[in-house]
Amino acid sequence: MYPRTEYEMTEEDLAAILDACKPTPVMMIGGFVGSTTQENANRAWAALGTKMGFEPMTVQPMPGRGQRFFTAIPSEPDDQRIARLAREAENARYAEIAQLQQEIKERQERIAELECAKPMDGSVF
Repeated sequence: MYPRTEYEMTEEDLAAILDACKPTPVMMIGGFVGSTTQENANRAWAALGTKMGFEPMTVQPMPGRGQRFFTAIPSEPDDQRIARLAREAENARYAEIAQLQQEIKERQERIAELECAKPMDGSVF
């Protein structure tokens, strides 16, 4: 995970965020309710995150620095995300192989125990 980074948005970006956060009248039209204020704000932060390269759900204000300043975790570039996912898949594959090998070993030991055990009633297999 990337470290939290400080960002400063432009006055225009701030105006877009504040505009998206304004209450909107909601009308039900044919069973469809318009977007809520929260949905509008989430979309505005997502657009700013795409523009500035951060994960929008990680935004935190910076008290004392003004409304244009915030911290967030930078977005992972596509090439790094693809490499990370491939690495995680490979690690999961090796972990499953190790787990299966351990299960095989335990079952082989149990078979050996059962083969060596003598029946209690003296009968033969």
